[in-house]
Amino acid sequence: MPAEWEPHSGTWLTWPHSLETWGEEALPRVEKTYLSIIKALAPVELVHILVNDTDSLASIKNKIALAGIPDNSLRFHIIPTNDSWIRDYGPNFLVSGPPENRHIAVNNWLFDSWGGKYDWELDNQAGDEIAGIVKLPAFHPSIVLEGGAIDVNGLGTCLTTEPCLLNKNRNGGLTRSQMESILKNYLGVRNIIWLQGETEGDDTDGHIDNLARFVNPTTVVCAVEEDPNASNFRELNDNFETLKSSTDQDGNLLNVIRLPLPGEVRAGSTRLPASYANFYICNRKVLLPVFNVPSDQDAVSILQNIFPDREVVPLPCRELLMGFGGIHCITQQHPA
Repeated sequence: MPAEWEPHSGTWLTWPHSLETWGEEALPRVEKTYLSIIKALAPVELVHILVNDTDSLASIKNKIALAGIPDNSLRFHIIPTNDSWIRDYGPNFLVSGPPENRHIAVNNWLFDSWGGKYDWELDNQAGDEIAGIVKLPAFHPSIVLEGGAIDVNGLGTCLTTEPCLLNKNRNGGLTRSQMESILKNYLGVRNIIWLQGETEGDDTDGHIDNLARFVNPTTVVCAVEEDPNASNFRELNDNFETLKSSTDQDGNLLNVIRLPLPGEVRAGSTRLPASYANFYICNRKVLLPVFNVPSDQDAVSILQNIFPDREVVPLPCRELLMGFGGIHCITQQHPA
């Protein structure tokens, strides 16, 4: 599995449509967020968009045109889905060979909606349909695994969390050694770093893409709480300390950079899983979720310093967050 910062041929999205997730009143605002993401992606890579049916397609194309987004970098695919979190139910792409003669394949994992929390039957079928569209060889591990639960440096190291991958609601509760064998066999990694991560407001049981991310082969950003009285302080601090003592696939200590959380972003009394770690690295850009709070600029500055050759694009994501996800959750990279 290549690192996210390696060249892409495209990005996969699913147009938002679930009234159960967003509600009828909020859905137009979520669509506006999607339009801003597509507008940022389209100049730098192909954007694949899953839509539910032909009626939806006509309406979506009209909204995209009204937003001033040229459609020459867009590809639409009619694949019915339950929801928009393609990171978790779409295939993850694999590469083999040198860049000038690279072969690409996909893993089609099983998806059970984060342990059976919501409807998922259509989402579980979408990975196979995408593989058919792109006409790539597909592996079928026959294991539940969401894309947001893993992050790799492309050289043999994988970040993940125990509360998610070893949860009984996924595969009946695999042991750590069993899951490590699966990750090594299907991702081509040989070194796995396990973190904790059942933070308040997260309904994924601890996806790594809200907690810690590789930003180059030897560097990880780690979400932290600065307030020792914050509800997630202990878990996130433990992750930071674990990473500080962790090594890459060659035995070298990682460089770990603190990434602040945006504080408690809430919808009424419900805390939402707001995290700057849910950014997406595309060709020439980094799309960063922001929440109209003071720490937004700190996050922009940290990531711009890490990615001097990419434009960090802050995108307001409070509406998206109402569905308990972020930019990384709704995107899936297709490597070049």
